Amino acid sequence: MLDGRIFPLHYWIFMSDDATRFPANFIWGVATASAQVEGAAFIDGKGESVWDRFSRMPGKIHNGDTPEVACDHYHHFREDFALMRKLGVKNYRLSLAWPRIYPLGDGPLNRAGLDFYHRLFDAMAENGITPWVTMFHWDLPQALEDRGGWCERVTVDAFGRYADTIVKEFSGKVKNWITLNEIRCFTKLAYGPDRAIKAPGRKVSRAMLKQTYHHALLCHGHGVRAVREHGGAGAQVGLTDNPDVCIPVKEIPSDIAAARRWFADRNSHILGAIYDGGYASAYLERSGPDAPRVMPGDFELISRPTDFLGLNIYSGHFVRADADGKPEELRLPASYPKADSPWLHLAPQSMYWATRLAHETYGAKGIIITENGCGYNDEPVIDGEVVDLHRREFLRMYLRETRRALADGVPIRGYFLWSFMDNFEWEDGYMRRFGIVHIDFESQKRTPKLSADYYASVMRENRIV
Repeated sequence: MLDGRIFPLHYWIFMSDDATRFPANFIWGVATASAQVEGAAFIDGKGESVWDRFSRMPGKIHNGDTPEVACDHYHHFREDFALMRKLGVKNYRLSLAWPRIYPLGDGPLNRAGLDFYHRLFDAMAENGITPWVTMFHWDLPQALEDRGGWCERVTVDAFGRYADTIVKEFSGKVKNWITLNEIRCFTKLAYGPDRAIKAPGRKVSRAMLKQTYHHALLCHGHGVRAVREHGGAGAQVGLTDNPDVCIPVKEIPSDIAAARRWFADRNSHILGAIYDGGYASAYLERSGPDAPRVMPGDFELISRPTDFLGLNIYSGHFVRADADGKPEELRLPASYPKADSPWLHLAPQSMYWATRLAHETYGAKGIIITENGCGYNDEPVIDGEVVDLHRREFLRMYLRETRRALADGVPIRGYFLWSFMDNFEWEDGYMRRFGIVHIDFESQKRTPKLSADYYASVMRENRIV
């Protein structure tokens, strides 16, 4: 029970059986993204992406690494799917490379790009793997960025055409669609006036930054529209968001109330806009003259109903109620435990509170954890094995909090581990490894880590082991 509401019986049936067990129909999977694993950056007609360009700018990417080859999944996908099958992976979240399909963003269609993904989906089917396809995971065609990128509505129009194309083309092979991945990352962290660390790395005004959010929301709406119009029977669609997450310092009414207030305020410009059908008055007042420009019909598109909400959950902020009951965010001590990714401090309770607060605040029909994982450096293969016990412990702690949320009635439908294999980790290049499969980027040899064996057991037994 949450807040006095009674949840359906099926949430409680498994609870009395085993405190580590998940519902019988729980979706287990792994995830990657096109720009991080495919390679083949300039092969078979693919256009340049903003990451292809950004990675060649001196000083932008660790060690000058580029995604040109990455894991060469473009040529190794059959080997990769065979390995997934061996591990028991039945669901795979991947993304399509927009510039592989429309090299200029709009303009001529690249048939070779569509044919590649047909081969990909066919190989997945042969291995009993269900695709969960993200339409856009950060690799904007550079040609669109040259015309204004996320700052201009030309990108919205181009995305609408792209979404129609891919849903029509693959509706017979794909039934699970995700519109966009992490709006904050390809807007605020790519165009932020103070900090633009991701591609294209272009600093804009605060007013224009808010407009990038709005244009991304419109693209989400087009993605939903395309699935409703062309997806066929059984198609479902949702957004993947990386919400700002908070954890009440103490699970007492005052701290929980402060956490709810903090969560709603920090996520009003994305999740609030989608689920509430408009921008909150507090957000507009706070934005003042920088508030986004909204055209007639925009929110009819943005707020189209979805079938699930995807959440990428890694860390969280700790919040308590101050003397006046307002949210007070606590600063982390210098020695607080972190992964090697400096932004990824360990906060397993973020899984519980992110999903619970998203459900309570927005009433999502179902929640799917579309990413969760941890990045570490230097994971060498020794005697044919990578003993990544730190990752195993991370997964176990976070899965326990996922299971706790389920027991408390949060409608979580599935979990996708990030990532299936080490890859091009954006501005960190190949230094930072998130995979449960080790990649030797010189030889392209794949070596499952200890965490892969652990996660295989979790999926097979449908419980925390």
